[in-house]
Amino acid sequence: MKEFIEYIAKNLVDKPEAVKVEEIQEGDNRIKYVLYVDDAETGKVIGKLGRTAKSIRTLLSAVAAKQGKRVIMEIPDKNKKESENLGS
Repeated sequence: MKEFIEYIAKNLVDKPEAVKVEEIQEGDNRIKYVLYVDDAETGKVIGKLGRTAKSIRTLLSAVAAKQGKRVIMEIPDKNKKESENLGS
């Protein structure tokens, strides 16, 4: 599944070399994936209103369900955290 996420993300962004996926085992049947992309391209993998990210998560859930697992995917947005800190 990690390779699947990398494949999709690399085809969505302009800097595929900056794509990195971290896999974290959270129990017997739970896996968390953290998708890192170049800060300027986070919006490309999230999509308008989060539709692209939601679609990727839907596909991951379908694949994981066949394997009897549960999957979570996070896309950290460094720009969002910085703007929230500036507003405080």
